[in-house]
Order: sequence, then structure tokens, then C-alpha cells
Amino acid sequence: MAEDILTPPRAAPARAPRYGSIAAALMRSRLYRATLGALVDRRAGRLFLLSAVPLIWIIGCNVGPLVQVFRISFLAQYPIAEGAEAAYTLDNYAVFFVSPVYFVPFVRSLVFAALATAATLVIVYPAAFYIAKVVRPARRTKALLLLLVPFWAGEIIRTFSVIMLLANRGPINMVLRDLGLIDRPIPLLYGYFSLGFGVVYLVCLYMLLPLYSAIEKIPSHLLDAAADLGAGPFTRFRRIVLPLSKDGIVSGCSLVFLTCTGVFAAPMLLGGAGTALFPETIASFFQGASNRWPTGAAFASLMLVAALVTAGSFMRVVGGRAAKEA
Repeated sequence: MAEDILTPPRAAPARAPRYGSIAAALMRSRLYRATLGALVDRRAGRLFLLSAVPLIWIIGCNVGPLVQVFRISFLAQYPIAEGAEAAYTLDNYAVFFVSPVYFVPFVRSLVFAALATAATLVIVYPAAFYIAKVVRPARRTKALLLLLVPFWAGEIIRTFSVIMLLANRGPINMVLRDLGLIDRPIPLLYGYFSLGFGVVYLVCLYMLLPLYSAIEKIPSHLLDAAADLGAGPFTRFRRIVLPLSKDGIVSGCSLVFLTCTGVFAAPMLLGGAGTALFPETIASFFQGASNRWPTGAAFASLMLVAALVTAGSFMRVVGGRAAKEA
């Protein structure tokens, strides 16, 4: 009796998973055991199956098109005539460096993207901090949802909403006129103001989510302890909140900058003749019946490399400094 009490009970044998008749018959087949079953039985095979779909998506939908664009940028002619051999040349890239007409919108796009990124950071940071630290935890999801609702609409719809907002008979001019501040409408459209306003509105979501995620992770007791020690709001922000949220700043600024370098619909609808950006120049090579696709691909490659180098340098400088401080 004592031995029965001291002897621990034996664990019940693990039951094999039950499958339906069709699935069971399939798993017992030789074809399954020789192909998919052999992969499932091995750890490396399971990892391969889990990563197959993401790899196919990344290679087929992201890397593949970029490689094709780079290949076309070196062709002398595209599409290649039937029966002709592909001829490779660097003349498509030489067009950019020879003519200063294309250099101005290129630099303008990079400068505009940098300024739009800085403006988005300044505008969105207070909203992200308010939601992450001021709003009660039970209401943060609702607050985020309210900010995300406008982004359920497409880019074109949101761009036209900006046009209606800034039009001569739009709400802004109407309110200013009713208040007696203006006698005639202020021309707010088709300039850098409308372009910057619209782009910041279109890309602010890419800044909000990384900032909110970084600020929300900052322990509240650090801010409370700093306040008990006499640190004012600005000191707490400069010494605690800003350093601990640099990861969100780096991620958000990188996403916004890369998005701003490729915006196309907003400059077409909100900009004017003097605000043409480089994506519009790239698109002009792909329009019409002219055989200038290789030149457009070369210009797109230059814009992509410049944007990636700029964003990578920013991430290395600011992100590396944040890592050293941590």
C-alpha cells in the first residue's frame, strides 16, 4: 500500500491526432510520405514550409520587379524586338547626368521628402504621446481607431478631400471670410503648401504607429519618479521620453521618407508647374508610344538608390546613436 502511494502515477500515453478519412488516407499514401511527409518529419523541412510562402512573396512581388527594373535600365531598347538580341548600354543613366533638367526635380524630391518627414514628425509626435500616455489604457484602442478611420479610404479619395478643404470655396476660406479676416479667397491650392499639406496627411499613419508603439512601452514610473525629483515637463521629455522613443522616430521617419520620395498622385493633383517632383518625370518616360522605358527604369533606379542610401544613413546615424546611449 505504501509503495502504491509513493509511486507516481504513470502519464497517459499520447494519443495520435485523429484525421478524417480523406486526410488519413492521404497521409498514409506513399506519395505523401515521399514528399510532404518527409519534410514535416524533419525540423529543417518544417522551417522550409513555414518560410516558403513569405519567401515567394518577397522574391516574386518585391525583389523580382526591382531586378527587372534594373535589367531594363541597362537595355538599349525595350521591349526587345522579336528575333533581336538584347543590347546593354549605360546611355540611359548618362541622360540624367548630362541634362540638368532632370537634376532639379531629383534634388527637389529629396529635399521635399526630408521636409515633409520632419513636418510629419513634429505634427504626429504630440498625438502619439497623448494616446500612449494621457488616454486611459481602456480607451487607447478607440482613440487609435478614430485616427485610422480616414485611412480606410483610398489615396485618391483622401487627396480630393484635401482639394475640397483648401479650395477657394472650401471650409478654410469660408471660415476666414465669415470671421472678417479676408475679403477674397486665399489661393491655397497648386503650390508647395497644398502639396506638403496633402502629403503629410497621406503619410502620417506611417509615423503614428511606430511612435505610438515606442512611447507606449516607456514605463510610466520613470516619468513619475522624475516628476517627484523635481524635473519639469520639458526636462522629462528631453531626458526620458525622447531618448527612449528614438526607435520609433527612426522607424517612422524612414518609412515616411521612403514613401514621400515615391508619391505620384498627390503632386499630380495638388502641385503646380513649379512643384514637379521626380516621380512625375519618371512617369513621363513610360507614357505614350515612345520607346523610353529603359530611361525611365534608369531614373527610377537612381531615385531608389538615393532614397535607400539617405534613409540608411539616417538610420545608422540616429539609430546607432540611440543604441550607444542605451
